[in-house]
Amino acid sequence: MFVHSLAHRTRIVLAACAAGIALAVTGCGDKAPAFDNLDITGNSQFGSAFALPDTNGKTRTLGDFKGKAVVLFLGYTHCPDVCPTTMAELSQAMQQLGPDAARVQVLFVTLDPARDTPEVLSQYVHAFNPSFIGLRPSDAQLARFAKDFRIYYAKVPGKTSDGYTMDHTAASYVFDPSGKLRLFARDGQGAEPWVHDLKLLLD
Repeated sequence: MFVHSLAHRTRIVLAACAAGIALAVTGCGDKAPAFDNLDITGNSQFGSAFALPDTNGKTRTLGDFKGKAVVLFLGYTHCPDVCPTTMAELSQAMQQLGPDAARVQVLFVTLDPARDTPEVLSQYVHAFNPSFIGLRPSDAQLARFAKDFRIYYAKVPGKTSDGYTMDHTAASYVFDPSGKLRLFARDGQGAEPWVHDLKLLLD
């Protein structure tokens, strides 16, 4: 997997996981769409659903977005590079999709609910696109969600108690309009692969 991390050992372990995923989806058929990102259709290693509260405290599930492609992005608002870059790319992709953007929902799941208060998270996601929604799980909900979707995250201490950073899986999960998990999408890839793959899912 792709990890925003300075730990070489972690990168190796998660890269091995990515290789395993690739092998698991090999042979899905010649008629499978030619996605730019990793096609994990039918892969049982990941969760198939979620129920996480948004910044208003309302529990959100895939059922809330029936008929839309859903991008489940993992990050935190204090992230210095990868997260804002990918959020900007997703914002650009939504612009390039034109009318089709109305059929896509981006969900930003914070891996740092302690600092990402509802107000901070809401302002952050809306700064990139008014339609984006922030999800703020409790620590227990986050742990379950991370286990289901095989997400790595860990606090890296800083010089002050609240000056820490977060190592985490730097990727997104994409569901098609029927609610099926289809893609493991790399972060920092530019807007074009997002536009390409989302159009395939929406067709």
